[in-house]
Amino acid sequence: MVLDLWHRATCPSEQPRFTTKAGQHICPVPCSSHPGLGSSLLPARAVHRTWCQPPVTEPRGHEGPVHPQACSPVSLHTRCLLSSSMSPHTHPPSGSLLVSSHPSRRVQENIERFFTRFVEEGKATVRLREPAVDVCLSKANASNLKNFLSAVRLAHQGTDIGALPLSTLVPAKNSEVEKPKTKMIITSRRDYPLTKNFPYSLEHLQASYCKLARIDMRVLCLKKLRKLDLSHNHIKQLPATIGDLICLQELNLHDNHLESFSGALCNSTLQKSLQFLDLSQNKIKALPIQFCQLRELVNLKLDDNELIRLPFKIGQLGHLRFLSAARNKLPFLPSDFRKLCLENLDLFGNPFEQPNPLVPNIQLKIPLTLLECAARATINYRIPYGCHLLPSHLCEDLEVAKTCQCGSACLSSFIQITVTMNLHHVAHTVVLVDNMGGTEAPIICYFCSLDLVSSC
Repeated sequence: MVLDLWHRATCPSEQPRFTTKAGQHICPVPCSSHPGLGSSLLPARAVHRTWCQPPVTEPRGHEGPVHPQACSPVSLHTRCLLSSSMSPHTHPPSGSLLVSSHPSRRVQENIERFFTRFVEEGKATVRLREPAVDVCLSKANASNLKNFLSAVRLAHQGTDIGALPLSTLVPAKNSEVEKPKTKMIITSRRDYPLTKNFPYSLEHLQASYCKLARIDMRVLCLKKLRKLDLSHNHIKQLPATIGDLICLQELNLHDNHLESFSGALCNSTLQKSLQFLDLSQNKIKALPIQFCQLRELVNLKLDDNELIRLPFKIGQLGHLRFLSAARNKLPFLPSDFRKLCLENLDLFGNPFEQPNPLVPNIQLKIPLTLLECAARATINYRIPYGCHLLPSHLCEDLEVAKTCQCGSACLSSFIQITVTMNLHHVAHTVVLVDNMGGTEAPIICYFCSLDLVSSC
């Protein structure tokens, strides 16, 4: 019989323990704070060999909900009885098992519900009130499972269970411990699971060359996912719910059919977690204004798209060390580009324009409009703003405001000049921008007055 524990609460202090007759505590997750059976670095499991039953077929899901925020499952092959009448300082009787995160918590009147619809298939779920966990049993002998559930029900009702024949738990060997699956690699359409869920314990999922037209909703339930590789598919759009993957650090979408990157993703929890993003070989023409909110990015790949510009505020990506945007349609680099501090930069194959600093683009408005004065003051003095205070179009204008070389903001009154910058000023290693061996690229500069232009 396999017994899995799924937490309904997320508080680490509410982790349940198993207490054996010897008073040993078995932590349900890898932990070194409590001595467990077998290795303390592995999920603990207890075995009663007369109850072991080899799996025959893949069972249907447990009756009752499975919680995506559950901790890693703890697998046990066991015949055990949950204790119902011990004092806090008394060891459980031989053959009994106490599920609790505190010695005083008991099974008596602590069962919220029994799910037994599939008991004939060797599956059942026992929902505890405290701690808030679902105990999921599967691959069990149906007759033995019924006896086990009857014993648990009696314990819950406060009935004396001392006369029941119980076996002593035997520690499992390390080789018998069933580790949670944390990595799955799928590289063909025929290997892609269509009828069963992905393991909730997955931290690394690769599903390449599967001809996926959209991201599977089952993937979005993998709350422990750290690395998601969906390269070489046919994905056209990204759902905003990707932002709910709070642990996601690496996202690979190389060689898909993406035409845009959602601004909602940039405002999601990915702001704090995403470090690697590969959007290369897609059809993206521009990145959203909010893209630079992904400030934990270290490695960004944008090669082989249709980009006509990089984000205005790209200098806000303070952790960015590797940037690749080769073979796009970039005519120049934004002014904020000079704020980057990169290890490696690749801008090869872009149609950079030849700058002409003698022909500036003058957009000065003298005297300044009230809107220009208010916008400059809002940005320069860092006055908070948002759609709850200002119309949305004004918020958008403030987001794309230019920054003068003096550090001041300018909205619609400015002077624009394109100059040449050696890319070694922002990167240690630079891939040549053309076949002529060049490492220079045009960059836009903004000035808020003619005096500043003449002084440069």
